[in-house]
Amino acid sequence: MVENLAEIGRATVEDLDGIMALLAENQPGRGGRLSAGLPRSLIAEIMRETPIIVSRLDGCVIGCLVTSTREMNADIPIIDAMLAAYSGSSGSHVYGPICVATEHRGKGVAQAMFAELRRWEPAREYILFTRRDNPIALRAHAKMGMCEVAGFVYQDNDYVVLSSLRSAA
Repeated sequence: MVENLAEIGRATVEDLDGIMALLAENQPGRGGRLSAGLPRSLIAEIMRETPIIVSRLDGCVIGCLVTSTREMNADIPIIDAMLAAYSGSSGSHVYGPICVATEHRGKGVAQAMFAELRRWEPAREYILFTRRDNPIALRAHAKMGMCEVAGFVYQDNDYVVLSSLRSAA
C-alpha cells in the first residue's frame, strides 16, 4: 500500500532541493547504496529533458525516480559499463537512481513512482543496474516487472542490468 496521502507526480523545479537532499542521504559515505553522485546542474538538466518522478508527503520529497537519456550520462563510467553490457532498444532511457526516504520504504512508494513513469511513457524501455548483492532492490524491481538482461563487474562489484521491457536473457 502506498504511503497515505503521498502525492506522486512529475518533478518540478520546486522539488530540486528535496531531490538533491534525498540523493545526498543515499550516498555510500552516508550509509546509502547509490553507485554514482549526480551534480545539481545535471539533475536540473535532466528534469527539463526527461521525467523525474517524485513522491511528496506534506510538501516534502520522500522519493524520487530519475530517468535520463544515454547522452546525459556520457561522462559517468558506471553507466558506460552498464550500456556496454546491454545497450537496450533504440530510444531507451537510463533509469535511476531511485531513492525512497528510509522511514517510507516498504510502503509501495517505489512501485507507485514507477507506475507514474509508465503512465507518462508507457512504451519506452528503461535500463538500470543494481548490485547483485542488493536483494531489496532486486525484489522491488522484480515486482515492477523488470527482468535481468545482463551483468557486469565495475570496481570489483558485481552488477545486474535490468530492463523494463525485455524478458530474461
